[in-house]
Amino acid sequence: MDVLQLVVSGLANGCIYGLIALGFVLIYKATEQVNFAQGDFMMLGAFVCLGLTNAEFLGLPFWVSVPIAILIMGAFGYTLEILVLRKMFGQPQVAVVILTIALGFVLRFFAGLIWGHEPVSLESPLAGKELRFGGLVLGMDEVTVILVTVVLTLLLYFYFNRTRLGVAMQASSQNQLAAYYMGIPVKRLNSLIWALAGAVAAVAGILFASKGSIEPSIGLLGIKAFAAAVIGGFGSLPGALLGGLIVGLIEPFSARYIAAGYSQVMPYLLLFLILVFRPHGILAQVHSKKV
Repeated sequence: MDVLQLVVSGLANGCIYGLIALGFVLIYKATEQVNFAQGDFMMLGAFVCLGLTNAEFLGLPFWVSVPIAILIMGAFGYTLEILVLRKMFGQPQVAVVILTIALGFVLRFFAGLIWGHEPVSLESPLAGKELRFGGLVLGMDEVTVILVTVVLTLLLYFYFNRTRLGVAMQASSQNQLAAYYMGIPVKRLNSLIWALAGAVAAVAGILFASKGSIEPSIGLLGIKAFAAAVIGGFGSLPGALLGGLIVGLIEPFSARYIAAGYSQVMPYLLLFLILVFRPHGILAQVHSKKV
């Protein structure tokens, strides 16, 4: 039972990492850009939902706050792409990386300014509720995290592979100029994908906040999520989830069975080994480009 409890806990945490990693992969698949502020998008989504829900703020019902928070973060991603990132068009990729790293610092600063730097809890109906199967205790928050993550990953996978808009986004990432000449609205697609990444980050933030307290520094979980995306295969949506689950499972087991302090290092050690022996990740998606 102890092992099963560790597995469930690891899967729940891994799903959070996987959702953040999905944001990385979504933007990369459509634009070949890397958003190092994706973890901070998650943090901001959690605080937006908290601000809408908690009694000391707006005090809206939780199930009303959730879709509003997702829409707000989608609009935030859409606006950010139009006002800031679109002006980076044609610049080296490293410029976008530096910009998003700086954006992460800005988002953490303003989150601390508005909601404070002390840990706060979201008033979620999922908190504190349990399901019992013999000696196994499953928190409703953990079960919800796992179910929502699996469903969302499947929806996004079919969206990119079975819809015209999803295929157009992938075509744009392969060659934006050629896509533009073929009549694909590249700029609009880029805005939509950033909006989608913001919405997914909001879902991750709300689920994370339902499991425990939050503070601005949780945006740094994006580092582990980036490692998860690379481990799974940076261009693969199922790979992002797989990488998140692997990182999530490594942490509790290494904390339990390895000397104290090593659990935080193990995901990055795995990342190092993956980059050495399988640079494109476990579920690699390598496409050749014609120029």
